[in-house]
Amino acid sequence: MSDVIELFGKTTLDDQGTEWGAIVDRQWCPFLDRKCMKIRKSQPEIAIGTCSVFYGRAKRPLVICPFRLLERRQIFVDCLHLLSTHDPGNELHIVPEVWVPGGSVDYFLVSVRDGKVKDFVGMELQTLDTTGTVWPARQRFLRKVGVYGVREDPPPYKTYGMNWKMTAKTILIQLHHKIQIFEAINKHLTLVIQDSLLEYLRKNFQFSHFSDARLGDPMQIHSYHMNRKGDCSYSLQLDSRFSTDSKGIAACLGLQAEANIDLEQIVQRLETKISSHTLFTLSNALFR
Repeated sequence: MSDVIELFGKTTLDDQGTEWGAIVDRQWCPFLDRKCMKIRKSQPEIAIGTCSVFYGRAKRPLVICPFRLLERRQIFVDCLHLLSTHDPGNELHIVPEVWVPGGSVDYFLVSVRDGKVKDFVGMELQTLDTTGTVWPARQRFLRKVGVYGVREDPPPYKTYGMNWKMTAKTILIQLHHKIQIFEAINKHLTLVIQDSLLEYLRKNFQFSHFSDARLGDPMQIHSYHMNRKGDCSYSLQLDSRFSTDSKGIAACLGLQAEANIDLEQIVQRLETKISSHTLFTLSNALFR
């Protein structure tokens, strides 16, 4: 069994009839509908393409690329209920990488009428970071399926690990800075993660004060499970939802809450980024 579960969005568990040579040459990400953005630092013309891997003795399926979470655009559909002032007839837009004090927010799901922002939800996507590199595992799989011409022969002993602690602490610190802004302007911020990472967070940080998801809480956590379909592929499925406020996120880190930003600043930044390319449909390509 390959350590790599998905390469360029294609399952490695059933490679019968899969033209891996053509897939690797094209380097296409089906979740972004564009070339894969995860590239080798030493060879920037080469995309790594690994979406998810098996890890540990239990062979847990772990997502290691945040763009993998964009499958079917379901994560945006699952946040529609958080647009409390969205009206029928409004357009929906997905706007990437909008800066707010505290850092850039990965995506905004925005309700728009006549080019004006009526409501929005901020969304942060977090998957596990690896220690070491998955490149040797990727190359071993490609050799197994008869794709040659690679530049190096990866040592069989070289492997990768999961940086659970740093991933968890980094995202909590980022949320601590950002949730105060969303709370001050009465908007929602949603963290989208895999259930395995949520399990780690709950075991290693103060999460006892989190409740089942409530609309009144500005901080929402949506956890997704890698659901195996038959023997061949995986699909993401919403597993659980929790919520809290800025004090709750601060408590996770043993910190105090702070404050404030003008709503108008975020609205202005969103309106400058809205275009026909950000219009949200269930089939369109994201950000070509």
